[in-house]
Amino acid sequence: MPAKQLLFRFLIIVCFQHVTGIHEAVCQQKARFHVLAFYTAKHDQAHISFVHEANKWFAQQANRFHFQYDSTNDWSLLNTNNLAQYQVVIFLDTRPDDAAQRTALETYMQHGGGLLSFHFAGFALTPSAYPQNWNWYHNTLLGAGEYSGNTWHPTPAILRVEKRDHPVTRYLPQTFTSAPNEWYKWENDLRKNPDIEILLSVDSTSFPLGNGPKQHEIWHSGYYPVVWTNKKYRLLYVNMGHNDIDYDNKTNKELSFQFENKEYCQLIVNSLFWLAGKKTGKATLYALSQ
Repeated sequence: MPAKQLLFRFLIIVCFQHVTGIHEAVCQQKARFHVLAFYTAKHDQAHISFVHEANKWFAQQANRFHFQYDSTNDWSLLNTNNLAQYQVVIFLDTRPDDAAQRTALETYMQHGGGLLSFHFAGFALTPSAYPQNWNWYHNTLLGAGEYSGNTWHPTPAILRVEKRDHPVTRYLPQTFTSAPNEWYKWENDLRKNPDIEILLSVDSTSFPLGNGPKQHEIWHSGYYPVVWTNKKYRLLYVNMGHNDIDYDNKTNKELSFQFENKEYCQLIVNSLFWLAGKKTGKATLYALSQ
């Protein structure tokens, strides 16, 4: 190949690398906030399915809404030095068991960090593999205490927005139908906790909720919060985080997905911006961004 052509090709490559480097630097500068998600994804196919779905969806939204999304199953990264780089932490399916990691989260939250905790990350039951042995998290932060029951099979519910003026519920209708989910109930009545602000609950038109075959896993009445925050912390708990799986026929086929529900997607986008201390606007109206 002639020397001039080699030189030209070399210059093209150098220019491309330079432009790519500038683009990456600009993208990093434009990141509105930084999010770190933790997961385990080892037990219960429904939770594993949700983790995989969530990681893919959050990465897509990071590109769309210009934030940085990192995800890991290395819980040792839940430490004070590392958390200082992030405005929002997510627990996708479990909570930390290590004492140092728990202390790091508590310190992070007390200094204004944001936590989005999904479904099983709120679970605690003594005795079980996830006992209630972390009072600050389950009683003070989440306020729910121990898990006390659930519906089965995973079914959709009509959800009611309790606080329409909260940034997390912006653009949501008064009621909407969720994706199928396993719904939890709790030891504590969150309505009696002055620090807890309930944002969404199961609407009474959802009953009966669940279809058994165990009768106690079919709810016929009652009040069940599903999304709430804590006024003393930048915290949001979301009960919806369990996809429907074909357990009955032992195929483990995925039958539903949380992030196929647009109202749910809007809720989570709102949550990220609120937890990060950023305002939402029409640019974050999820349904218009598809």
